[in-house]
Amino acid sequence: MDKSQQIKTKRRFPMNLYNKLEEKLKNKSEDTQETVEEIKTAETKTEEVNLIKCPKCGKMVDRTRVVKKKYVCYECGGYFRIKTNNRIRMVADPKSFEPWFEDMEVSNPLEYEGYEEKLAAAREKTGLKEAVTVGRCKVYGNDIVLGVCDSRFMMASMGHVVGEKITKAIERATELRLPVFMFCCSGGARMQEGIVSLMQMAKTSSAIKKHGDEGLLYCSILTDPTTGGVTASFAMLGDVIMAEPGALIGFAGPRVIKQTIGQELPEGFQTSEFLVEHGFVDGIVLRENLKKTIHFLIKSHRGTGKKTYADFCDESNFHFELSEDLKEQSWYSKPRSAWEKVKAVRQVERPSATDYMEHIFDIFVEAHGDRGFSDDKALIGGIGFIGGQPMTVIADLKGKDIKECQERNFGMPLPEGYRKALRLMKQAEKFNRPIISFVNTSGAFCGIEAEERGQGEAIARNLLEMSGLKVPVLCILIGEGGSGGALATAVGNEVWMMENATYSILSPEGFASILWKDSNRAQEASEVMNITAQDLKRLGVIEQIIPEFGGADKKTTEAIAGYMKEHIKEFLEKYNGKSGEQIAAERYERFRKF
Repeated sequence: MDKSQQIKTKRRFPMNLYNKLEEKLKNKSEDTQETVEEIKTAETKTEEVNLIKCPKCGKMVDRTRVVKKKYVCYECGGYFRIKTNNRIRMVADPKSFEPWFEDMEVSNPLEYEGYEEKLAAAREKTGLKEAVTVGRCKVYGNDIVLGVCDSRFMMASMGHVVGEKITKAIERATELRLPVFMFCCSGGARMQEGIVSLMQMAKTSSAIKKHGDEGLLYCSILTDPTTGGVTASFAMLGDVIMAEPGALIGFAGPRVIKQTIGQELPEGFQTSEFLVEHGFVDGIVLRENLKKTIHFLIKSHRGTGKKTYADFCDESNFHFELSEDLKEQSWYSKPRSAWEKVKAVRQVERPSATDYMEHIFDIFVEAHGDRGFSDDKALIGGIGFIGGQPMTVIADLKGKDIKECQERNFGMPLPEGYRKALRLMKQAEKFNRPIISFVNTSGAFCGIEAEERGQGEAIARNLLEMSGLKVPVLCILIGEGGSGGALATAVGNEVWMMENATYSILSPEGFASILWKDSNRAQEASEVMNITAQDLKRLGVIEQIIPEFGGADKKTTEAIAGYMKEHIKEFLEKYNGKSGEQIAAERYERFRKF
């Protein structure tokens, strides 16, 4: 996969990129060993059971081949539910898993008749003590706390012991300052324990809150099925939430909904893909990529106490140098008028944020959703790396053709776009990551749906929260900067503009219409509005002008990105050693002067 493909916004984590982060991963043999063990296990049963039925396509498939593909159907890609031990082998370094709290006593708080016998039968059938297994392990040498729910044990329903094991594991992770990765699967609350089961929702959530307050990572991976009280507690509280393809995920399952209100759910409802689209899940991860995904998340959410924002590896001594051709092009290029710049930044061919990101960041992995309504494609965000230094990246995207422009709403974010950006920026603050925001929007979307969902509140909230972020924030206007919609992601310690970008209170057409009652005077308005980078540098609104070397296009994209990369590194180095309070105070004073 080439870089142009890597940078595209996708609904699944591009885990094949992670080997770039640490070359040593290529030499690891654990995955191979794990697969061999699984195949050997399957082969011992070959004579007994050779064919198994795929839960998705219904075909009878060879079990050995399915095991080799990590329990994924080779005919249709459907995912089999897997046992706890197999799940652990997939993600943990060999022989590194240490189980915790295995000998907790059976709980029957309501003295429900026959419940203890049912628990004993589940133990006998599965070989498990309860529906969840927790413990400590290593992933490529990194210590984590791992939890795995197993649907074979009473559909992984959550009773007191399940809630207690999860809570105690998170509490110990907090003491040891370790990240927690929880594989979620459940039919919901355990009915035999009644209200006591319900209390586990609050208990586990409280433990996650205390763990998060210490700046530690909690990540949930949703598998098939994840429903009920588990969905409404620890499954949906991850700093990062991932899901396996095609998993059933919802609060009330299809059967419950039908029995309660008589409503048939449409096809594709309550699937992993559905939840990504509706903003509740960061992305879909393939089973073959789980271990690399966990490793990536550990590295990008390290949350060190050291206030270091430019922790670049030795190999990252990048130095920008302009080619002779572009030097000559720059010399002979003529300054553009304000109106010429307005027209230039509106061109669909003008390079987008992802075009520059391709050359700036070694890796960029997109995260999705506002956790409340949707995943707004007009504004993307995720984690990027420069020389091993992780940072949160936010960017407006307009689109490169009619279809993409429509999908991205022509780069005009809805409230859920701004809320997604804020979610990711607050996450950056928690894990001590600097923030880079690429701004290119004609403005926030104005329409019925935007007003219904609180466009003004979403922008105001961003301004409020960004002002107090305790990590460095750099905002770069690469095209249009339209009104409050642009400012909503441009409250930075520094604001830069590309040479031909614009930044204004509203469009020249709107300005002329309001003040002169004639939108045809837009060109005239552009000249008096002081909207160019040169105007705004003079007014102190921006700190730096980024040269375009004759104009931003395919020919100059890499050079512009190289210039940005070098100066981004210099920007970050200025904040090494500064406290969060100092960084926020400097940002406050920057805007206080106007």
